[in-house]
Amino acid sequence: MQNNNATGTGLALDGAAAVTGQAWRDAWRQQARQHPWMTAGLALSMAAVTLMLISGIADGLSGGGEPLRLATLGGLAGFAATALGALAGIALGRISARMEDSLLGFAAGMMLAASSFSLILPGLAAAREMTGNGAAGALIVVAGLALGVLLMLGLDRFTPHEHDSTGPCGPGCERIGRVGLFVLAITLHNLPEGMAIGVSFARGELDVGLPLTSAIALQDIPEGLAVVMALRAAGVGAWRAVLMAGASGLMEPLGALFGVGIAGGLAVAYPIGLGLAAGAMIFVVSHEVIPETHRNGHQTPATLGLMAGFAVMMFLDTALG
Repeated sequence: MQNNNATGTGLALDGAAAVTGQAWRDAWRQQARQHPWMTAGLALSMAAVTLMLISGIADGLSGGGEPLRLATLGGLAGFAATALGALAGIALGRISARMEDSLLGFAAGMMLAASSFSLILPGLAAAREMTGNGAAGALIVVAGLALGVLLMLGLDRFTPHEHDSTGPCGPGCERIGRVGLFVLAITLHNLPEGMAIGVSFARGELDVGLPLTSAIALQDIPEGLAVVMALRAAGVGAWRAVLMAGASGLMEPLGALFGVGIAGGLAVAYPIGLGLAAGAMIFVVSHEVIPETHRNGHQTPATLGLMAGFAVMMFLDTALG
C-alpha cells in the first residue's frame, strides 16, 4: 500500500511538471505570435551567432590557445570585480539613491565609451583592412551592430525578468518570484559584457582587449554594489544578496568564452563580432541602465557620472591601447 502511494505521488509530481512545462511553452508561443518580427529577428541573430560559433570551434580559435586563455582571464576579472562590488555593499551598509544613480551613470558612460573605442573602432579598422574599402568595412560592422541589437531585443522579450520601471516581463514571469526575475535581468545585463571581453581577445591582441576588460571590470564594481543594494531592499539577507550578485557575475566568464568562439573563426567574424558586442552593450545602456538612473529624478548627477565614466574609459583606451 505504501509503494502504491509513493507511485501515485510520483505520477502526480510528473503530471505537475508536465503541466508547468506545457504552460511555459504556451507562454512562449503566445509571445512569438504577438511579436512575429521580434521572433524573426531573434531567430536570425541566433542563426548567425551559431554559424560563427561553429566556424570558430572548427578553426580551433585562430591564434591557438592564447585568445581562449586571455578571454577566460578577462571574464574572471569581470566576475571578481562584480563580487568585490557586492562585498562593498555589505561594508557600506546603505548608500543614497542619488549616489547609486551616479555610480550607475558612471558605469553606463564606461560601457558607451568601451563600445566606441574598444569595439567599434577596432572593428572598423579590421573590416577596412579585410575589404580594402572604408564603406564596405563600415557596412560589416553595422551588420554586427544590428545582430547584437536583435539578439538582446529578442532575449529581453523572451526571457522572464523584471525592471523597476516596467515590472515583470517575459513569458512565464508570473511563475517566478521577484528576486529570481531581478537576478535574471542582471544575468542578461552581464552577458554582452562577457561577450565583449571574449571578442576583444579573439586575436590575442592586448591593445584591444586590455582597455576594454579594464573598463568593464571597473564599472562592474558599482554594478555589483547596486545589485546588492537592490536585493537587500527587496528583503534578501545580506550574505545571500552577495552570493546572488556574485552568481550573476558568472555570466561574464561564460560570455567571454562564447565571445571568443564567435569571433575566432572566419576573418569576417572578427569585425562582425566586435560590432555585435558593441550593439549588445549599447542596447543594454539605453534600454536598462540610463532609464534606471533617471527613475528617481537624479538625471543631473547620473548624467555627470556618465560623462565621467566616458572620460575615464577614453583615457584608459589611450593609455593602455
